[in-house]
Amino acid sequence: MHCPFCSHEETKVTDSRLSGEGRQVRRRRECQSCGERFTTFETAELVMPHVTKRDGRREPFDEAKLRSGVIRALEKRPVTSEQIEEGISRVLHKLRTLGEREVDSHVLGGLVMEELRTLDEVAYVRFASVYRSFQDVTEFQEEIQRLKALPSLLLDKEQMSLLPEDED
Repeated sequence: MHCPFCSHEETKVTDSRLSGEGRQVRRRRECQSCGERFTTFETAELVMPHVTKRDGRREPFDEAKLRSGVIRALEKRPVTSEQIEEGISRVLHKLRTLGEREVDSHVLGGLVMEELRTLDEVAYVRFASVYRSFQDVTEFQEEIQRLKALPSLLLDKEQMSLLPEDED
């Protein structure tokens, strides 16, 4: 590590600690030449895969595009910004754990749809309509039927009944 004050190549680490919820290492350093002290932070650099589009083009993964698509699908829905960020983090984590250098856009879209299904079913259908390029109302109906056939992942929407159960 070069000293930011005198550019000398040799520095000595005087202290190392975890920071950033254990995702960074904070190192206190001292220059061997001028004696100045400074702090560095180390984080793991995780390379996101390239995305292969339907037409065969390859482009670098763009987190901003993922975020805007998810936010657009969840627009005016009862989902908090914290829930949105957690969902995006889960998609990013799943994408990293695939361990692939390239991923098809339909795989990425599937991860997003899976996450939206757990957050909000209306947002799921919105995203599916754009992602799968629905052409008419019957395609919406078919997707809704598919959604109804799957077990609900919206645990927070399950409520206790206000009426007593009928006992035979």
